[in-house]
Amino acid sequence: VQLVESGGGLVQAGGSLRLSCAASGGTFSSYIMAWFRQAPGKDREFVAGISREASRLLYADSVKGRFTISRDNAKNTVYLQMNSLKPEDTAVYHCAADRRIVVVPTRQLYDYWGQGTQVTVSS
Repeated sequence: VQLVESGGGLVQAGGSLRLSCAASGGTFSSYIMAWFRQAPGKDREFVAGISREASRLLYADSVKGRFTISRDNAKNTVYLQMNSLKPEDTAVYHCAADRRIVVVPTRQLYDYWGQGTQVTVSS
């Protein structure tokens, strides 16, 4: 499956952005989906994940209550709504996919990755 992210940009602290990740080349509903992010000089970290039918959601503690992950299987797209953004949310955001059933926060367990979209939050 191929993944293409969009929706990144520059926003002031407290603002909002909505990221999208469009999938092609596979049966989208058979993949769990996740968002990871990587800031300069840091490891890629888990942000949020969603099960195949969106029945299970998982969030990193740092984004709980501010970010919402969702998916539209008819459109082969996963979204990340980001509210109350902080400067520490600045990173390249990548979406990832895997055929496993259980949503996991471990980047090594995801087989498919997009190229990423830059999110910059100014103070």
